[in-house]
Amino acid sequence: MVQVSKDMLIGEVVRMSPVIAPILMEAGMHCLGCPSAQAESIEDAAAVHGMDADALVAKINEGLAAAE
Repeated sequence: MVQVSKDMLIGEVVRMSPVIAPILMEAGMHCLGCPSAQAESIEDAAAVHGMDADALVAKINEGLAAAE
């Protein structure tokens, strides 16, 4: 099973699975295509958006597991 971690880059995880982008967008990260977002880790992006990185990663991994 594929899983993400908070040190992975947004651009990297968005390309992993089509279920990830909608989860990030729903969480409030609407600039996934921005050059700065592509090179930002999930942890850094969560901090900028005032989110809990661990909770976001858990939600992403739940979405990945449900999609398998």
